Amino acid sequence: MPPLAIRAFTATSALGRGLDAHRRALREGRSGLRRNDFGAQPLDCWIGRVDGVEDEALPAEWSQWECRNNRLAWIALQQDGVLDAVRNAIAQYGAERVAVVIGTSTSSIGATEEAYTRLITDADGTPNFPADLQRPIIHTVHSPGDFVQHATGARGPAVTVATACSSSAKVFAQAARLIEAGLADAAIVGGVDTLCGSVIYGFNSLQLVSKNPCKPFDATRDGLSLGEAGGFAVVERAQDGDVGLQLRGYGESSDAHHMSAPHPEGLGAQFAMRDALARGGVDASDVGYLNLHGTATPANDRAESLAVKAMFPDTLHASSTKAYTGHTLGAAGIVESVIALLALESGELPGTLGASTPDAICGPQIRFASTAQAIRYAMNNSFGFGGNNCSLLFGRSA
Repeated sequence: MPPLAIRAFTATSALGRGLDAHRRALREGRSGLRRNDFGAQPLDCWIGRVDGVEDEALPAEWSQWECRNNRLAWIALQQDGVLDAVRNAIAQYGAERVAVVIGTSTSSIGATEEAYTRLITDADGTPNFPADLQRPIIHTVHSPGDFVQHATGARGPAVTVATACSSSAKVFAQAARLIEAGLADAAIVGGVDTLCGSVIYGFNSLQLVSKNPCKPFDATRDGLSLGEAGGFAVVERAQDGDVGLQLRGYGESSDAHHMSAPHPEGLGAQFAMRDALARGGVDASDVGYLNLHGTATPANDRAESLAVKAMFPDTLHASSTKAYTGHTLGAAGIVESVIALLALESGELPGTLGASTPDAICGPQIRFASTAQAIRYAMNNSFGFGGNNCSLLFGRSA
């Protein structure tokens, strides 16, 4: 595929706001997880919560999009020059040629939950949402995509992708197709997902939430820690002579195996990774870092480790960063792509925080300790419910 230049990128998570906060936490091996303090009756578990979201309302002109999810989107958009890169793209191509492709899993469903808990009864006896939450846009999946389009002034195609945990990885693939098809010249890609009752209690009902900080790939792992995050990147066609970070390939697949469990041998994961490598024209042995989906659930980590073992040489440094940020669901794709880009940029390869006892099923590619070495390519895996897989291959143009 023709490479896409990444003109700006950023993430906001439990580690802090922007790239510097993430670089410091990864370098220091410092987790952003804390005991769950979200909601009126917090579940006994650990979460990755972004500080200050409650205190920062959206600007008045965007009040119809007011909700926790869009607040976090706005906080994230303001970091690391993303808005400047958007303005440059609009100035160069025109607003109608800049697309918006945003990933999420639950969108602003937290506002819908609140509306149902505060139902009022109309004069005719009909239950209805309270007046301040009678804003249809925040009760739709497309809420974040619509908000980002209005907040940035981009007027090209606007899409919200909701494929669970692969959502904001697939946005890169969809943007690449939009640009290749001539429907846009540049795209704002990213994702945002915030904590809410549906997420915390929904995952707990599936018996996937650990009561302790998650331990990806550890032999004693017993579930995930949920988190919230937002992140963005601005991409466009790479030009001859471009220097910098690029998207070189993407791969998407479906396990078609089970609604909430991956294929036990990681077959769909292999298809996604092989497709990304083939699209980029890169051999598996050239990949220096792989950010694993690595949720710390027994089934996911087993399947992914088998897929990695089947494809990559022992020299690969692969790690999960879920114990830093928590599993940020629809935002995991962009946040962990940002971590992969930081590794590609600096050569600082994070280890798997929280893990100490190797699982015999895991291959030598799964690394617990951080290290530093120059790499040519970095990959990010994001796998969603229903076996919806996406792998992204990033490289750097010298």
